[in-house]
Amino acid sequence: MSQSHAPVRSFKADALDVHVFASQPDLASYVALDVRNYLAETIARNGSAAAILATGNSQIQFLKNLVALGGIDWSKVTLFHMDEYLGIPADHPSCFRYYMKQRVESLVKPKAFHYIHGDCDLPHVECARYTALLESQAIDLCCLGVGENGHLAFNDPHVARLDDSEWVKLVRLDDACKLQQVKEGHFSSLETVPPYAFTLTLPALMTARKVVCVAPEKRKAVPVKNMLQGPVNSLCPASILRRNPAAVLLIDTDSASLL
Repeated sequence: MSQSHAPVRSFKADALDVHVFASQPDLASYVALDVRNYLAETIARNGSAAAILATGNSQIQFLKNLVALGGIDWSKVTLFHMDEYLGIPADHPSCFRYYMKQRVESLVKPKAFHYIHGDCDLPHVECARYTALLESQAIDLCCLGVGENGHLAFNDPHVARLDDSEWVKLVRLDDACKLQQVKEGHFSSLETVPPYAFTLTLPALMTARKVVCVAPEKRKAVPVKNMLQGPVNSLCPASILRRNPAAVLLIDTDSASLL
């Protein structure tokens, strides 16, 4: 790992390893190399790999770096994503399938990219279909971000369950979550954000053999403080990471500023 991209500080929060980086570019370079090496080693050992990827602005530079690095036989990688708006067509610019096709699938040609069909006719059937796909193989890697309300995927505080018995469910988005989508430029107003979305649940995300959480920027300082220093409960869904010895949180000096 390049020294220039190494963390400036590392510590543990319960079972969770936390690394703080001097800048967002340093963080993105470090995590891309770490994920590339892990996927390459997993393929070398097992002949294949499966990963769950996240969308959101915090993932853009990491995914760009990962694609550019090379060194992964993507034809042996099966990919999933972790959430999708209900009722949104696959070609909508704010659709998560569109995000993944543009930034990942079209560039690396994985063995498969299993998408949640947000515009399906029967949401409960879609939840069951995607659950079966996830359960059909071990998940080696889950890469995710933290929402401004502390969510992981679309597990907003009012719908998050640390002990959820389901793997994929339909949830109503809270206003804080919808406002973040507007501020990040994905929708023009609160009213245009779809009210419901599919999400992988917290236990489903935590089944991965390695969990990498990327949460840079000043706007993530409050959720980072809450997840690391508050109680482990559904009021800050990301706090579940503190129970997971296979998880690592990567933040920058901006998002670590309240610690």
